[in-house]
Amino acid sequence: MSDESENLPAHTDEESHYGGEEAGGPVKSFLEHLEDLRWTLIRCAIAIALGVITCLSAGNFIIRLLTFPLERAQRAKTSVEPKVIVTIGTNILARLPAKEFPATMLSTNRDTVFRVRPLQVESNIVMALVADTNPPPSVLYDMPMMLKTYSPGGGFTIAMQLAIFGGMTISAPFVLFFLGQFVLPAMHVHEKTFLYRVAGFASVLFFAGIAFCYFVMLPITLSTTAAFSNWLGFGADEWRADEFISFCCWFLLGMGLSFQLPLVLLTLVKVGLLDLAALSKYRAYFYVGILIVAGFVTPDGNPLTMMLMAAPLMVLYEMTVVIAWFWERQDRKNQPATLDV
Repeated sequence: MSDESENLPAHTDEESHYGGEEAGGPVKSFLEHLEDLRWTLIRCAIAIALGVITCLSAGNFIIRLLTFPLERAQRAKTSVEPKVIVTIGTNILARLPAKEFPATMLSTNRDTVFRVRPLQVESNIVMALVADTNPPPSVLYDMPMMLKTYSPGGGFTIAMQLAIFGGMTISAPFVLFFLGQFVLPAMHVHEKTFLYRVAGFASVLFFAGIAFCYFVMLPITLSTTAAFSNWLGFGADEWRADEFISFCCWFLLGMGLSFQLPLVLLTLVKVGLLDLAALSKYRAYFYVGILIVAGFVTPDGNPLTMMLMAAPLMVLYEMTVVIAWFWERQDRKNQPATLDV
């Protein structure tokens, strides 16, 4: 053999087994991959089971989180003018402006609640108004909305909904980690880098969509839905608890997934399937597609809810166009200048 061949670095058995630096992991047989897959699925199942058990034990806390947008929606419909509220039991008899109520010593900066209850005055029993110092929050709202179950198994159904949605949500990072442990060793370094970036941006967009829906869209949607029902002449003071929980969960999940639109479009731009010209030319078609997607994702089919969901997606689309324009401009600057002969 020549001297040049002797100077070449020899590959060790370990490097050959792992496929070198660019390849991510060891070369395994088909049965070994099946064994790894089996343990990956077992770990994912355990993570989901633990998430479901955790959400079952924290059901009251999750309910308070999901009903917070409902409370905000009711506060938004509550007037700032002090009122006098007269109740008997759990029923509201009257809501009167404080200035029109013939009584003294009323609070001037908040609502005053009186309960009708029997009182014994000497030898007589009379119905009197007694100040309620600790009224339930729903009494103070101009548009009270109560959640109720109307079936013997309603509470169990709600608990299962919370367990499934909540368990899948809190176990998702662990499931993705276990799947990553199975997939990443077979990928090259540049593929891993791209996947890490995509996963990071996808997570940020997903939780941004959930936060936007939770703090902005849900209160607006709930208050508008109740007001529209009242305008039609229907009462909106009692809602089915299981339908409300399902509505909130699907709405949050759908909004989080819808916020992945920029990531999908920018990925298509990177691989060459889309460009700035196509994004600008077919803007109207993309808007129609966004409305169709919003109509399918919207849990209640309400046109107003669909528009509220489509509006931020259109804004994200325009942001995608701006980013694609910036990328195209950078590519033009990086292209080497050609000289005409």
